[in-house]
Amino acid sequence: MSQTQGGRNIPLVDLKSQLRGLKSEIQAAMEGVLDNTDFIMGRELRLFEGEFAQYCGAGYGVGCASGTDALHLGLRGLGIGPGDEVIMPAMTFVATALGITLTGAKPVLVDVDPHTALIDLQKVEEAITPKTRAIIPVHLFGQLVDMEPLLDLARRNNLFVVEDAAQAHGATRGEQKAGAMGDVGCFSFYPGKNLGAYGDGGFVTTREPALAEKIRLLGNWGSKKKYHHEEMGLNSRLDTLQAAVLRVKLKHLESWNQLRREHARRYDARLAPLTGIQRTRYHAGSVHHLYVVRVIDREGALDALHQANIGAGIHYPFAVHELKAYQWLGYGPGSFPVAEAWARHSLSLPIYPELPVEAAQRVEEVLKAFS
Repeated sequence: MSQTQGGRNIPLVDLKSQLRGLKSEIQAAMEGVLDNTDFIMGRELRLFEGEFAQYCGAGYGVGCASGTDALHLGLRGLGIGPGDEVIMPAMTFVATALGITLTGAKPVLVDVDPHTALIDLQKVEEAITPKTRAIIPVHLFGQLVDMEPLLDLARRNNLFVVEDAAQAHGATRGEQKAGAMGDVGCFSFYPGKNLGAYGDGGFVTTREPALAEKIRLLGNWGSKKKYHHEEMGLNSRLDTLQAAVLRVKLKHLESWNQLRREHARRYDARLAPLTGIQRTRYHAGSVHHLYVVRVIDREGALDALHQANIGAGIHYPFAVHELKAYQWLGYGPGSFPVAEAWARHSLSLPIYPELPVEAAQRVEEVLKAFS
């Protein structure tokens, strides 16, 4: 067995290491909720909504049950529904598409940039029709879409912009953060996110107080007052216990994101000489939710990394139009060649704040064979 194969296990994500450093704070926060027994729409949720909205620079925020619900509620809050079209990238997690179809609207897919996997703005412009109501830029892997030209395109065509920021907590372009530039921003607090709960959770940000109240009403059975249901809403609220956990973690988010950037720089330095390993082009404000490379023999590289006790994953093995759930959209093989290429060759390497400093060297040793 080689030295690399004999090294300690490096998982793709390590939530246990994070918990060890926060356990006393987390326990105290959760005990406070238990003592108050305000489990639904309690004090900790109200505080977190204000704190996270302020952190994003958006002004207003509403907690909900998941990132998928955040997209659904954000779109519905903007009045999007049956008969409407919403443009989105073909390379993203299925939740982006589900958020659209749950409203009754139709996803319209466009291809992505070959260097970043972010939505291709030229393709967006080509896809606009009289039925188009909104564009969803996905801030994939922790990097922001270039929002200025996208917002200009949206303004010229009277379209809403809904940021899918599920992987971009704290990511920036210039002075602005993810979730503060579009009409609404949608976040997931799935445990593995840069800001993750200990269960599911989601969040919608906006600059408009009336829109925030509309989204809150829709996520609370369409009701502002108990038993008075103004609209057909759904039961989608962020649990107070999860909000308490997130309040603790939010204080550490900036330092965690900085550590992710440092780990990404180590990977960059180690992997740059490997000509067969194509690195994603991350911008300076990325928070590196994922560190993704592309390899021709991805399955071989994935197996070799696992044999060396190094966690690795695939984000994502299918473009959206290749999923059985979305074949009804009518796109065939080759419809989005860049997204399909990402699906075939992308490989996610371990990255999290507590990642051992030797991880980049060990990954390099394994991937040399695939260069």
